[in-house]
Order: sequence, then C-alpha cells, then structure tokens
Amino acid sequence: MSSAAVVRQDDLPAGVAKPRRGWVADVILRTVRDTGALIGLAWIAVVGLCAVFAPLLANSFPYLVKTTDGRLISPMWTHLKPSDVILLVLAVVAVALLILFRRWSARLRFWVFSATTVVTIGLGFLFVSPPQSVVYKEYRLMQANGEIAWAVYPPIPFSPSDRLRDISHAVHPTPPTWSIGEQDPARLTGMTHWMGTERTGSDIFSKMIHACRIAMAIGFIATGIGLFIGVIIGGVMGYFSGIVDLLGMRLVEIFQAIPVLFLLLTFVAFFERSIYMMMVILGVTGWTSYARFIRAEFLRLRSQDFIQAARACGLPLTSILFKHMLPNGVTPVLIAASFGVASAILYESTLSFLGLGLVDEPSWGQLLEQATGAGGGFYWWLATFPGMAIFLTVFAYNLVGEALRDAIDPHSQKTSH
Repeated sequence: MSSAAVVRQDDLPAGVAKPRRGWVADVILRTVRDTGALIGLAWIAVVGLCAVFAPLLANSFPYLVKTTDGRLISPMWTHLKPSDVILLVLAVVAVALLILFRRWSARLRFWVFSATTVVTIGLGFLFVSPPQSVVYKEYRLMQANGEIAWAVYPPIPFSPSDRLRDISHAVHPTPPTWSIGEQDPARLTGMTHWMGTERTGSDIFSKMIHACRIAMAIGFIATGIGLFIGVIIGGVMGYFSGIVDLLGMRLVEIFQAIPVLFLLLTFVAFFERSIYMMMVILGVTGWTSYARFIRAEFLRLRSQDFIQAARACGLPLTSILFKHMLPNGVTPVLIAASFGVASAILYESTLSFLGLGLVDEPSWGQLLEQATGAGGGFYWWLATFPGMAIFLTVFAYNLVGEALRDAIDPHSQKTSH
C-alpha cells in the first residue's frame, strides 16, 4: 500500500503554481490588511464591548458588598435587566464558539448560537425580574452610615439614570473632574466624574457607555431589516426580470422618494417614542439600495452555466436563489450594509439631538443637545465627548466599507506576473 506525501505550500518549487486561498478568505485578508479598516474595526470592537458589558462597567450598585453584620450580597446582579443578562450570556457563548469550538463547522456553530439565542431570550424574560423601584443611593448611604464593611464597585460607580442628589449639590452640568478632595462625597465610591455631569446631574461617562447599546442596536437591527427585505425583493427582480423587474423598480423608486427624516419626525410626533418603531421605519425605508445591488448581481448570474445547470437538474426556486445565486452575489450588499449601519446611527442621533429621541434612555445625540444651555452658554464637554463618539463610530463604519469595496473591486487589485 502506498501513501501520498503531504507537500506544504512553501516546499513547492518556484515554477509550480501554489493553490490560492478561497475568494472570501482573500477578501477578508485584504480588508484587514488595510490600516483604515483595522482602525475602524478596533473602534467598533470598543463600542461593541461597551454595549455588551455596560452594566458591569458603569453601575451605581456594587459587584459585592459585605455588611457589618457579616452578610455578603451582590446588588448589581440582582438589579440586572433581562436585556443585560441576555447580552452577557450570548457574548460568552459567542466567544466559546469562536475559541473553544472553532473546529466545528460554521453552519453548526451558527445553528448552535441561534438556538442558544432563542432559549436565552425566553428564559431571560421569564425568570429575570429586577426590582420595580430602584434606589441608586441606597448603598452609598449605607457606606456613609458605617453599615458596610467593604464593597467592590464597578470602574464607573454611577448608573446612567443616577442623578447623584445625595453626594452632589453643585449646579449642573459640571465640567470633568479628575481629583478627589477631602470633602468630596464621591470619595465613597472612589472616583469623580471623568467626563463631567449633564443637566440633570447624571454622570456623562456612564451615559456614554450605556448609549453604545442604542447606537449598536439601532444600527444593526435596522440594517438587518433592510437587508432582509432588499435581498428578497432584489433577488426576485433579478431572477425573473421582465414585468416583475419593471414593477419592482417602480416600487424601489417610490420608497427612494420617501424623506426618511421627515417620516421619523412625523411618527415620533404622533406616536409613542420607541426604538423599535425607529428600527422598523429605518429598515422598511432603507432596503432599496440593497435591492438594487442584489438585482444587478442576479441579472448577471442568471445566465451563468452553474445556474443553468441547477435549473436543468430541477432544483427548487428557493434553492437556486438562496443557495447558489445569493452567496455569489451578496458581497456588494455587505459593503452597502456597513454604510447603512452608519446612516441609521446618524438618524437616531439626529432625532435625539432635536429632542425627539427616546425618553429616559441614554443617547449620544441627547447629550449633544445639552451642549448649549438655556441661557446661551456653551458646555464644551457635552459637545466634545458625544460628538466625537458619533463621528468616530460613523467614520469607523465608513472606513470598513471603503476597505471592503477596495478588496472586492477587481480594478484595485494588483496582479503579479
């Protein structure tokens, strides 16, 4: 019995052509080699981590408390909301699937994560029930009265809705402070306000971290809705063409003519302010660009030999569209999706800046709106920090989108002979 020797790529002679990487792997490698894309991905990763771990990073409730009578309690964990627990569990599962189970196939890991998501959401909303009334100053008062032996606080010991009336009597907003005076009541928690306070007295740094959730959620979910609608309509238009394509393009033109910002303002003015309503409106009105890209790709692919062979074999229409054509034509849509996420974040920030955003939810646009006081004063810290967060996040997605476009564009690739 003879056995074939395993030859490494590097051992091949100079004249022998080496096997190439897959096209998707090549695009990803070219993208991450771009300096701008790396910077953008790094910032998106920071915002994503802040969004997932926001209650662990900024919270008025300690991780762990030991009272003077010997009891050990964990106030922060008992005050976590269902959404907090769901995000934390899914983050742990995602890391485990990427690192510990990386040998599993991508399809298996996808289905495991999807099943875990459904189960976690169901159990989270069923069993996680934080207290209805929240007293942020409870443990600060206990510590001031000597009822706590020791306590472990988060890095930023202020919740975004904590107005700190018990430890601060200054006129708000106040600028950033980095030193702790002898008479500063904030010494009970071990820090002062690194980014200052806003109009109601809440800590800006805490609001900035928790606002990452709004930015990431509205960006990804609104874009996901738009992708879902656009891929289906664009795929049907490109595959059937003819009268279907003609009617579909008229539908695209109608939706492209809708002024999205005015539509959002109208709904917010007449209905309850809801992030879910914003997501649906942005998704339902933002699918047109994705449909046009998919239509163009499907028009090109429908005459290819492998699609004709699939038709001759009698494969069902759904298999031809979504298993054979979509994987080969979805790449330009992913580029548009990166710009779509940035656009959705800008829309939400604009609404919040106009005072029509979410109520009692931290938002970068809401903080930016407070930069100009009622008397005409200008608070630089309320303009700088949220303004830079909006700019850097939108800029990061644009950098990634540009890098993806350059990696896919054949005219930008240098062919070596």
